[in-house]
Amino acid sequence: MRLLFRITPVLLGLALAACSGIRVNTNYDPTAVERIDDFRRYAWLPQPQGKDARVYNDIIDVRVRMAVDQELKARGYQRVDMSEDPDFLVGWQGAINTKVSVDTVDSFYGYPWGPYWSPWSSFYGPYGYPYGMGGPRTYVREYDVGTLILDGVDAREQRLVWRGTAQAELHRNLSPDALQKKINDAVHKMLSRFPPRPEAS
Repeated sequence: MRLLFRITPVLLGLALAACSGIRVNTNYDPTAVERIDDFRRYAWLPQPQGKDARVYNDIIDVRVRMAVDQELKARGYQRVDMSEDPDFLVGWQGAINTKVSVDTVDSFYGYPWGPYWSPWSSFYGPYGYPYGMGGPRTYVREYDVGTLILDGVDAREQRLVWRGTAQAELHRNLSPDALQKKINDAVHKMLSRFPPRPEAS
C-alpha cells in the first residue's frame, strides 16, 4: 500500500501538468475591424521597459520579436522600419507571477478496503485498513505563471486596435530552447486570431 503514497504525488503532478497548457485571449476595437483587415506592413515599437529583469531584457526581447516576425511573415505581413510608413505597430509586454496551488487527495480512492479484500491481508491493521493509510492528504505546490501580451497599434491613428494575451505555467529550470518553444506557441495561438473575425450575429 505504500506504493499508493508514492504514486499519489506523481498522479497529482500529471493532472496539474495536463491543465497547464497555454491559455489565450484576444480583444479588438470593433470599429477598426475593416482597417485591421487591410494591414499589410508593420514596424516594431521600442523595446518595453520594466522592473522584472527576468522578463525585460535584451534576450527576451529578441526571442519575442523572432517569434512574432516568423509568424507574421508566414501570414503574408511585411516588416518595415518605422520611417517606411507601416500600417500598424507591434509591441509586447510580459510578467512572471508566483502562485500557490493547494490540492487535497483522498488516500482511500473510494476502494472498499477490508481484511478480506486482498490476499495481502497480513499487511492490514486490526480494523481492516492498511498500515500507514490515513485520511485525505493535502499537497501544496508553488509555481510560476508567465504572461505575454501582444499589442497591435494603428500607425495612422496611433491607437490600440488589437491585443492578445497568453498565459502558461513556467518551470523554474526551463531551458532556453524550451522557453523559445513556449514563446513560439503562445505567439502562434494569439496571432491565429489576427486579424479578428467577428462572429456573425
